[in-house]
Amino acid sequence: MVDREYDVVVVGAGGDGPVACWKLAEAGLDVLLLEAGPFHGNEEWPHPHEEAGGEYSDSASDLSGELLDEQFTTREFEMTGKLLFGPADHERGLWFRKFPGDGALLQCAGVGGTTLHYTGNHPRAYPAAIDEQGHWPDEVSYADLVPYYREVETMTEVQPAPVTKKEELFFQGAEEAGWELLDTKNVTEPGYRPQPNAVRQPSEKLHVSNDYDGNFRHPADPSAEDPVEGSTGALSMIAGNPHPKGAPFEEKAKRASNVSFVPAALRASDDPEKGDVHVRPNAFATDIEADRALGDAPVATGVTFRDTWTGQKESVEAEVVVLAAGAIETPRLYLNSGLPQNGWVGKGMTIHFGDNVMGFWESEGAYRELEERLYDHPDTQLDGSPTVAQHEGQNIAARFDYPGLGMLQTTGIGPGVGALLGFGASASGFSFRNDVADAPWDSMGRLTGEELKYHLSHYERNLPVLVVTDDRPHQRNGVSVAPGAEDEHGPIPLVNYVPGDADIKRRDRLAEICTEILREAGADHVHRSDSPPAALHIHGTMRMGKRGERVVDTACECVEVDRLFVADHSVLPNSLGGPNPTNTGQAMAARTAEHIVDRYF
Repeated sequence: MVDREYDVVVVGAGGDGPVACWKLAEAGLDVLLLEAGPFHGNEEWPHPHEEAGGEYSDSASDLSGELLDEQFTTREFEMTGKLLFGPADHERGLWFRKFPGDGALLQCAGVGGTTLHYTGNHPRAYPAAIDEQGHWPDEVSYADLVPYYREVETMTEVQPAPVTKKEELFFQGAEEAGWELLDTKNVTEPGYRPQPNAVRQPSEKLHVSNDYDGNFRHPADPSAEDPVEGSTGALSMIAGNPHPKGAPFEEKAKRASNVSFVPAALRASDDPEKGDVHVRPNAFATDIEADRALGDAPVATGVTFRDTWTGQKESVEAEVVVLAAGAIETPRLYLNSGLPQNGWVGKGMTIHFGDNVMGFWESEGAYRELEERLYDHPDTQLDGSPTVAQHEGQNIAARFDYPGLGMLQTTGIGPGVGALLGFGASASGFSFRNDVADAPWDSMGRLTGEELKYHLSHYERNLPVLVVTDDRPHQRNGVSVAPGAEDEHGPIPLVNYVPGDADIKRRDRLAEICTEILREAGADHVHRSDSPPAALHIHGTMRMGKRGERVVDTACECVEVDRLFVADHSVLPNSLGGPNPTNTGQAMAARTAEHIVDRYF
């Protein structure tokens, strides 16, 4: 398979690489898509974590919903471990990355990348973050991205999330705090709204008034009792995407890139009028091959990768190389390839410097008010219980937008993960050491012992909210590599992140607004985690910035290396104002693919 020359080789089959691959194949180009992790739900790899399986997949007929159901269980910690960044053979351990201090770094390996481990949130960037913050090049405006947003949203079937009791409770608090309901995808003013999610809508059978009594399985499943399509409200979408069970591969509700753009690319491969696509998993790229003729800028000519099962290295040639390995691995690969750089490779990283704020309805009076607020509310589509019911509906289905500050998102999670996010880590240490007398919240920091047990026992009286900050780029933050700290693929990434003073103030203000919303919704105890930096949304390490402060130009071709493009979140020159970056990253990948075709084919 590697004895041939491809038009394009794309490194990384995460959220963005498959978008570029699909667009290039639609244009008639032959594409090789490399992925370091396994390919779940593909008949070429029926046991992806036990044996090497096939070499590549080149047809949508290889995809199997039955295999995906078998491999993507709904057991939370099993799936989290299965998808974390490491080889398919888990006996070999995870691939190590260094994030100094108390921070955490989330990366996933496998076709679908981190969209295998996301909640389907697909908002657009705030227009002001692109047009007014001064980080994006003048030649690229928000209006330029809108056609690509529309294309991606059509492919991923983005729609407002259905409302359950936890979202209704948040909306009531936001309204009573004086904020407006938003009805636009292009947000320019503060307000609240249902989350635009790349998750198929639930069947009307599941609405409160219909009293569904089936087994939540797809019509294609012979065992289905009163079958349903779309989201089942089972709240197990974060790690994997198995619902509805029994559905064909492309009919799964969460439109992660493995069930949206990867099948689309493989269908193009099945069409003799379009390009030929090969998806090769278990292939970790270790070097960008380049022609370094004296006096000229290097020209990318291919990629060397390592088979993660056998350890053997192979090389493939291509007319164009596209890096889509993510905002950690893309700069790492570039730096380990010894290519020229101007000081911005790996720099300018933003992570949406986050926090967790939780509202509790602890007293009997507060709980009775909660029941009155939620019982048989006519606006809720799903869930008839008079509790917060975190375990029902979509994981993140309500949001509060504030251009210039960031956003808030309700989170529906299980007790274990909720305890970890809300109580298990804090930059301010244990709660009993923190004086909150002058703070709007009642407690802050890490909880332990009886206090932790008490709050966890109020799981269904608890509404957790994620604070997502519009942190701005600083050149000191980012990814570097250092000889001596190596794995089998070369020097590992060293990640540095220190928020600026203005970033901290924006996060504090969002936490205050969140507390006010929860109070207005009736919460009688509010806890703030003061979470340490967690790199969940990572951007900016191969930035498309202003001249002199950029790694790629406005077509996302590297300024120091010809025919080397970047098509992932690392090109985003800021944090988009705070919204989840998947929609914008995919829109940029689609745009980059068109520029590749225009420039070289």
